[in-house]
Amino acid sequence: MPEQPLPPFPISPLRSETKVRELGFVAVGLEPQQDQSGRPAGSEQAEGAASGQLAPPAVTETPAPTDAPLPSNIGDDDPYLRRVVQLLADGYAGVILTGPPGTSKSYYAEQIAAKLADRDPYRVRFIQFHASYQYEDFVEGYVPRRDATGFELLPKHLLEMAARAADDVDGKTYVLVIDELSRCDPARVFGEVLTYVERSRRGKRFALASGTIGSIPENLVFLATMNPEDRGVDEVDAALERRFAKIAMDPDREFLRQILTNNGVETGLKERITQFFVRLENRGRSTPACRIGHAYFTSIRDEDSLRRLWDNQLRFYFQKALVLDRDNYRAIEDDFNRTFPAPTPPTGGGGSPGVDDEPEAGESSTVGNDEGADRTAIIPPPGDAA
Repeated sequence: MPEQPLPPFPISPLRSETKVRELGFVAVGLEPQQDQSGRPAGSEQAEGAASGQLAPPAVTETPAPTDAPLPSNIGDDDPYLRRVVQLLADGYAGVILTGPPGTSKSYYAEQIAAKLADRDPYRVRFIQFHASYQYEDFVEGYVPRRDATGFELLPKHLLEMAARAADDVDGKTYVLVIDELSRCDPARVFGEVLTYVERSRRGKRFALASGTIGSIPENLVFLATMNPEDRGVDEVDAALERRFAKIAMDPDREFLRQILTNNGVETGLKERITQFFVRLENRGRSTPACRIGHAYFTSIRDEDSLRRLWDNQLRFYFQKALVLDRDNYRAIEDDFNRTFPAPTPPTGGGGSPGVDDEPEAGESSTVGNDEGADRTAIIPPPGDAA
């Protein structure tokens, strides 16, 4: 028996791109906007799709970036700023601020970038690497055309900032800030451009895999942050590390004291927090995962807020960081509880019974009910059903 041809696969008259546009206002629970004719926006596309004639989508203009100067809270004599300037003058392509979490790496990267670019937001670009970050997100990649006619090759962050820097006739400094450099494989994200960020190759023309011709100008610098304990650090290869200088951002007890003083923390508590912080730093000499930065304590104002910090953040951090070193975790937990003992609940003193004055079996105890009136509860003797 000859095989019968399969019937054509049914195609919805409402194409997927229309569905996406129509869901734009439904997903967030807003009313659909109306056009000048009073009809809901998007109805024309939906009707066109149903008839097989899909109207091109409306193009929404991207808002212009703000011209407000970037905030800058550090002075020209800041030691970290001066070290970055010196290292860039030594010929490094960029500088990596490296240290454990909470050591102000991102803060200083933003502050230093603002200083290098004279607080001009046009000359600074902030991006963050992550596990899904690709060459196509950083150098160049294909993206869908707005008129749904196919794909086009567009420059991404690196090539865009390189073009801005190259077009500056005054040669002003442009800064590309990469937060969390070690969250992916940086050499794969940079691709062939990694060779040309080196100072000795600046301005040289090179071809990308797509055939695009580019160059990295002398006035484009890179600032990056990195946690040395991230798993992705192993992916930071020698070629990248040779082109970038590193500055260690260590936990700083003086920064911690300044934070606590600004928050109005009582002197005795401030000293106990500082001592606990120093003991963590000492443990970090043999076990780097024990180190945390001063920025973790930014919200501390009293012992209650410190207890919340431990209960809701720090203990989970240490549990994960020391998952294979339970002895160190227990030692840190015991140290915290000894240094900052939890308040004990009040006992005795009229009303409901306390821990030490529980009534004998068969005696009555007066407690409040839900309406605020008193009722009598009988404590059953041993063996009786409750």
